[in-house]
Amino acid sequence: MKIAQIIPTLDRSGAEKQLLLLCRELKSRGHDVQVAVLTRSGPLEPEFHASGIPVTTIGKPLKVDPFALMRLKRWLKTNRFEVVQSWLFAGNAYARAAARLAFGNRKLGRPVVLASEMAVDLWKSSWHFRIDRGLQTWCDTVVGNSQAVVDFYRDTVGITPDLLSMIHSGIDPDEARPVDDAARSEARRSLGILAEEGPVLVFAGRLAEQKRVIDLLKAADILQHLYPKIRVLIAGDGPLRRELEAFARDVDLGDKAKFLGLREDMPTLYEAADAVVLPSSYEGLPNLLLEAQLRAIPVVASAAPGTVELVEHEVTGLRFPVGDSTEFARQLERLISDPELGRKLGAAGRTMILEKFTVRHMADRFEALYRELERRR
Repeated sequence: MKIAQIIPTLDRSGAEKQLLLLCRELKSRGHDVQVAVLTRSGPLEPEFHASGIPVTTIGKPLKVDPFALMRLKRWLKTNRFEVVQSWLFAGNAYARAAARLAFGNRKLGRPVVLASEMAVDLWKSSWHFRIDRGLQTWCDTVVGNSQAVVDFYRDTVGITPDLLSMIHSGIDPDEARPVDDAARSEARRSLGILAEEGPVLVFAGRLAEQKRVIDLLKAADILQHLYPKIRVLIAGDGPLRRELEAFARDVDLGDKAKFLGLREDMPTLYEAADAVVLPSSYEGLPNLLLEAQLRAIPVVASAAPGTVELVEHEVTGLRFPVGDSTEFARQLERLISDPELGRKLGAAGRTMILEKFTVRHMADRFEALYRELERRR
């Protein structure tokens, strides 16, 4: 099949990584896959080119840009795609509108059109919801990457249930193997963490309200009285960085909490970790946990929509109520004080990933969905 994938940027974020993984897998199966970047490119573009996947930058300098819409329409019409799949709010809005302009509402000669939603988007306002509802019939299905996302778009946004599909995000099982003691020691040395320091907790993500990094710092403040050499590695950047750094200083975490900024060496951070943590208020199906569990690293996460589909409490990880930093600290202490529990949870998490959440599972389901939608027409 000839497949178009449309996304706002190629930054190193969750949706963009899922797009790259899916494109690579679809291409390996013989599909002709092309990517259109709506707003601007990003650091992932060379990885698409290295996989033989063409990338076209449409260019959308304006928030509402009719010229970009016309350029996207021409790109779709010229290339005669059989499938048009889009990602994230701007990508979904412009792709559906461009496909409608290019092909109208006719069935013959029109590509299958899918919109992909990647999170329980509590940030959206009522006018975002109105746009989502208004454009829902301009595509064949809206795909959520977790049941929580599907539920949100059905119950909160108001998308017609029959137009919703669910396909979990995936990960390349060959990306990493379980972390052993030698790799952990080497990773810590490379990060300047001394052998006697620890435990080491790792978080990665945007430093914004959704991720609730403040709860991680509060939990670390509690734990530092039990574990004076605790280390918290925080990878990422965002609008709350200065505020979070100030809080860490105020509670005397000092250099125990390291704000690392955007990182290109996430495998090293994973290898250094005793636990990977995610205190978010909402997610889709978080890549951070997929990547940690693939490596058999134990995870401690909030019971947020989306996250609970990866973290079954005391089976594939430990959970705590969203916003409860005291319970967060308690679950972390359980893990730190019981290494055997960590090994058990890590092993179960890896088994779950290999059985249910690989990129091959994801691509199988997307291929089947493309064919089913094509048959329905």
